Amino acid sequence: MGKRQQEKSQQTQHELMDAALELFRANGFQHTSIAEITDHAGYAKGNFYRHWKSKNELFLNIMAERLQYYRGQREPALEKAQSVEDVTEIVLCFLETIIDDASWYKVFLEFTVHAFDNAEVRHKLNDSEYRLSSDLFTQLFAPFISDHASARKLGALVTALFEGFLIHNALETQVLDKEDLRQAILVLTRAYLPELETAACSTSTRRTPPC
Repeated sequence: MGKRQQEKSQQTQHELMDAALELFRANGFQHTSIAEITDHAGYAKGNFYRHWKSKNELFLNIMAERLQYYRGQREPALEKAQSVEDVTEIVLCFLETIIDDASWYKVFLEFTVHAFDNAEVRHKLNDSEYRLSSDLFTQLFAPFISDHASARKLGALVTALFEGFLIHNALETQVLDKEDLRQAILVLTRAYLPELETAACSTSTRRTPPC
């Protein structure tokens, strides 16, 4: 494939992804068809199948790009992190960024439920490329901790707490807010990563990275 043709193919792919995300946000994942996506993007249906085998595969592609975007926002702060305390603050800001994008996380929750009946998709959702994961937490904290097993457990607990909070938020129960989530995650982190408790007791006046 020539360079110009490759660029055109990538443009088509991204326009289809943009159209799909717009429709998913407006109508939901289940109620959006491949035909509606291609019509909305202004392409023939065959263009879709040049890039993806199914709507599931398309959505996983969107999820990977979305998470990569969120991660890109936190990278500068991670490069400056000097302690468990710093990394914890970056993780909290990262989660709050996702919470603020309500139309996206509602589609993500719908797709997660949809994946329950598809073993292949369910397996892929455990990959850190698509969502928060134990391995991701271990990678983030690895430079500052020695107990990686505890970091993996913490990652699983924080993911469960975070996704539960998203469900709570989507139901609009208005009992918990982002500050409640932040405090709960801090309690978990101090329980599983003693290094954070040490940092919290430090007399250092160094400020944590801003969101």
